[in-house]
Parts: sequence; structure tokens; C-alpha cells
Amino acid sequence: MAFLSRKSRKPIFIAAAFLFLCGLAFGTYRLFGSPVKLPTAEVQRKDFVDYIEVKGQVKALRSNMITAPYSAGDLQIMKLAANGDKVRKNDILVEFDTTTVKQKLAQDQSALKSAEAEIQQSHANAKLKEEQDVTDVMAAKFAVEKARLDASKQEILSKIEGEQAQLKLSDAEQKLKENEAKLKANRSAASADSVTLQQKRDQSAFLVAQDQSALQALTIRAPLDGIVTLQNHWQPPNGMVAFRQGDRTTPGVAIAELPDISSIKVFARVEEAQRGQLQLSQAATIHLDAVPDQNFDAHVDVISPTASLDFTAGWPIPRNFLLELSLAGLDPRLTPGMAATVRIAVDKIHDGTVIPASALFRKSGRTVAYRRSGSKFDEVDVEVLRRSGDEVLLTRGLKPGDQIALKDPTLAK
Repeated sequence: MAFLSRKSRKPIFIAAAFLFLCGLAFGTYRLFGSPVKLPTAEVQRKDFVDYIEVKGQVKALRSNMITAPYSAGDLQIMKLAANGDKVRKNDILVEFDTTTVKQKLAQDQSALKSAEAEIQQSHANAKLKEEQDVTDVMAAKFAVEKARLDASKQEILSKIEGEQAQLKLSDAEQKLKENEAKLKANRSAASADSVTLQQKRDQSAFLVAQDQSALQALTIRAPLDGIVTLQNHWQPPNGMVAFRQGDRTTPGVAIAELPDISSIKVFARVEEAQRGQLQLSQAATIHLDAVPDQNFDAHVDVISPTASLDFTAGWPIPRNFLLELSLAGLDPRLTPGMAATVRIAVDKIHDGTVIPASALFRKSGRTVAYRRSGSKFDEVDVEVLRRSGDEVLLTRGLKPGDQIALKDPTLAK
């Protein structure tokens, strides 16, 4: 291989040196000259609202528990509203299998028709007997009158004929008494039979009405507008699961709960230190995780006067105060059980210097912020008066209009 001459190597060294110096200059510019690209915020002069933030839950003060009917035996769900469905009054919530009840209704209706037919037949027979007995009584009365007339001729008849006439009169009177007794007895028997048959008919009618009521109860309709919350039941081997179509249950078991939408409130709990800052009618803002695109206005409606155990807060069980908040307006998307973040305004400071809490940093025991100065960020000591959620009220260090970093520039480099 031929080696390059000294003259031919010189331009190569010059070009390499030039490239090295250019790279060094570019790196220096990148390191010291270019602005650090960080998210920033503007220091604002505005009203600073101090608020308490607590976790809460949407609940309904009133609700209706939907239970399986007591008037039926084995129950199988054939139709069931879905969990979370919004229903209107009289909408169908649950339909149970009607086969068994319809069969019993058909049998009892047949028994009722038979009982009514027996009553009609009994009345017809009693009427025939009544007519015959009345005819017999009338005939006996006629025979008595005739025998009495014959007996009245005793003075002109022989002694033997007179005695015969008296005997005929006695026989006729006896026959009349027997026929009248028979008429009375048959009337009593007919009345007793009528009572017995009527009781049988009434019992059959009661069973039919009971079956019809049971059949109607197998279709459960919403008693009011609300949101369906299905209840859990034990179902081996899955354990506690919500009811669904096809499941079987027994009378009286809770199938679903229907909260009254108009009674929806937000419930929360506050600590003793926070309790002293709260008053009735204080304004609040409700944020729901399930409805992230909107915040809801509310106000403090109830503050419990005494602390109570909060069994939802883990161990050891704390004592705190129950808080109820009324919403300014109802939204169809609100559902009992939704998790809520509650912000209650407890104080307001006008014309304060306010920055985002994320713009504060701790440096060697000091609280600092980073203010933009041209292409750089200068470290500035600040003094915090109050913090509230994601905002901070300052007493010194920055002025409205300053641009400050939301991330630490020293770490960004």
C-alpha cells in the first residue's frame, strides 16, 4: 500500500480540525444557549379560594326494595332489568315464570264453575220441591175444608156416618200438618244446602282471586322513577353474585333496589379540625370519576353535631363527622354508589398572588420557584401563605405575569 505524501495529508488534517471545532461550538450552544423546553404557567392575580377536599359517595335518601312475591312458591326469573338501568314508573323490573300459577288458576277456575253449577242445580231442585210441597199443602187444606163441611152435616146424618166424617176430618187435618211440616223441613234443608254450596263457591272464588293476585305479583313494575341496583345472592360455586335472568329464588328475597332519583345526595366524612371550618349552606363543587367531563354545584345541607365511628376507613376505626350535600340540579347520569370528590369553599382572599402548587420546589430547606428569564429559568425564593388543593397563595417572591416552570429545570438538564 502506498503512503500518502506529506502535502496530501495536510488538507485532511485541516478538514478534521474544522469539523471538530464546529461540533464543539454546536455542543456549547446546545448546552448554554438554547432555552430549556419545560411546561410553564403564569403567575396570576385573582381571588384565592381556600377549600376542604374530602372523598364522598352519591347516595339516595329514599329507595324501594324489590322483593320476590310471597304468594308464589318456586320462583324463576324470566326477565330482569339490567343493573344501572334508568327506569320510569310502571316499567317492568322483574318477570317470574307463570306456568305453575296459571295451571293452579285454571284448576281453581274450573272448581269455581262447578260450585256455581251446583248452586244453580240446588236452587232448581229446591224450587221443584217447593212447588210440590206448596201444592200438597194446598190440597191438604182443601181436603180439610171438605172434611169439615161433611162433618158439619152430622145432625142430619146417622151416628155412624157422623163419626166417619169426624175421622176423615181428623185424617185431613193430620195430613195438612204433615205436608206443612214437610214444606218447612224442605225449606230448611234447601236453605242449609244453599249456605253450604255458597260457602264452597266463595272458597273457590277466594282461591281464584288469590291465584290472580299471585299471577299479577309475578310481574313487578317500578313504583317510581329510579335506577336499578341488583342485589347479590348466594350461588354455588360462584359465591355472592348479582341476580340475573334464569336464576331461581324464594319468596321474600330482595331482588333489586330502586333508589329514588329525586332524593340523591352526596355523603362525605370530615375530621374534627375540618369540622370547625364548615357551616351550613357553604358552596361546594362535586367531581365524579364516572362523569369526568362535568363538575356539579352543591351546598352543605347537614353537618352531624357529634362524631361517629367510620367503619369504612380501616383500622383503627376513626371517629369523624358525617356531611350531607345537596346538588344544585339533578343529572340523569348520577347513580347511587358513584365515588365523589368534594371541594367545599371555606374562605376567600381577594386579589391574591396565586400559582399552581406544582410550580413549588424544595431546595436545601427553602421553598423556591423557577421564573423564566429570557431563555433560562432563575431560582426565586417564595413565601407561601396558604395552600388549597392544586393552588398556592404567595406573599412574596413573584409578581403577576411572571412565567414559572412546572418542572424543576435543574433536573430537566
